[in-house]
Amino acid sequence: MRVVAVPCLKDNFAYLVIDGAFAAVVDPGEAPPIDAALAKEGLQLAAVWATHHHADHVGGIAALLATHPGIPVIAGERDAEKIQHVTHRLADGEEFQFGSLRVRAIHNPGHTLGAVSFHVADAVFTGDTLFGGGCGRLFEGDAAMMHASLTRLAALPPETRVYFGHEYTAANLKFAAAVEPDNADVAKRAAELATPSTPSTIGVERATNPFLRSAAPEVVIAAMNRGVAGDPVSVFGAIRSWKDQFRG
Repeated sequence: MRVVAVPCLKDNFAYLVIDGAFAAVVDPGEAPPIDAALAKEGLQLAAVWATHHHADHVGGIAALLATHPGIPVIAGERDAEKIQHVTHRLADGEEFQFGSLRVRAIHNPGHTLGAVSFHVADAVFTGDTLFGGGCGRLFEGDAAMMHASLTRLAALPPETRVYFGHEYTAANLKFAAAVEPDNADVAKRAAELATPSTPSTIGVERATNPFLRSAAPEVVIAAMNRGVAGDPVSVFGAIRSWKDQFRG
């Protein structure tokens, strides 16, 4: 398996997941960059995978289908109702084959109620659930949902590559440093950061992403200083609310 990141729109990433001469595209926010990447790589588009229903992740599907008719469009079963042209609806944990690759859907409610991540080989495509150093806003779900979703992703092997939906890593690490000013891993990651910053790894996120660190003592203290209890969901909720207002 080979992965090619395709910048789209202002700061989105789509991805080509490549098996031989064929590619699936994850989250095509617009069509022209996808078609350009396919031509550059000499690939045939064979599928569309959508992590969630927001327009900046699915806005290019119709145009791609116009030039690549008949390919499957795959999404989580709940968000599928809000995405045009979906042909396959995935339940949590459901697997499907893409060429020689076996792909598993991980239901990740929080950013949207039907968001999914696609776990394939040593990689996971997380859309707007898990970012480099951060996580998505709670537009439809609540803190308990997103905390549970991130906990599931954090349980993947540490070497798992994380392909996220936006280039927000620099800003996220500024916030991570505000939450944990003594975290040497955060400081090192920020100092060495290059863009594009995708992919990360689960191990790096466990060490530097405050939203995966709700049980870390410094994160707990930072949350409790904002007036919440010290349980992981309350800590996560306080940190997420802080990030919504952060202007570092």
